Amino acid sequence: MTRTALCPCGTGRPYAFCCAPFHAGNAQAPTAEALMRSRFSAFAERNVPYLLRTWAPETRPPAIDLEPELRWERLEIVTTTEGGPFHQQGTVEFRAHFREGRASGVLHENSRFRREDGAWVYVDGDLRD
Repeated sequence: MTRTALCPCGTGRPYAFCCAPFHAGNAQAPTAEALMRSRFSAFAERNVPYLLRTWAPETRPPAIDLEPELRWERLEIVTTTEGGPFHQQGTVEFRAHFREGRASGVLHENSRFRREDGAWVYVDGDLRD
């Protein structure tokens, strides 16, 4: 991705100044929402190491196999609870829009996050209709 390409997470900022520093390990997401956005971008960019690194150890799978035809296209944040710079936990409800071949769909989830050693991690989530 070029330095000026817009970040897949939907902030409208260039990737290089949005999620790229988190993906490279040069910065940590300051909020649960920022981590959610960076994880969406990691799915869109197929950055499996980042996804595993930002997953809580007790729920992290041993590996992630991304579907080759699946393309994550757009992230919509519905609501957040806590998850700010001074919180220890938080939730982010989101809709992640995707395309697989000619079909399109939406993953709607309420995700739980917590701080671990000062860094936000994804714990788990409940799928929504």
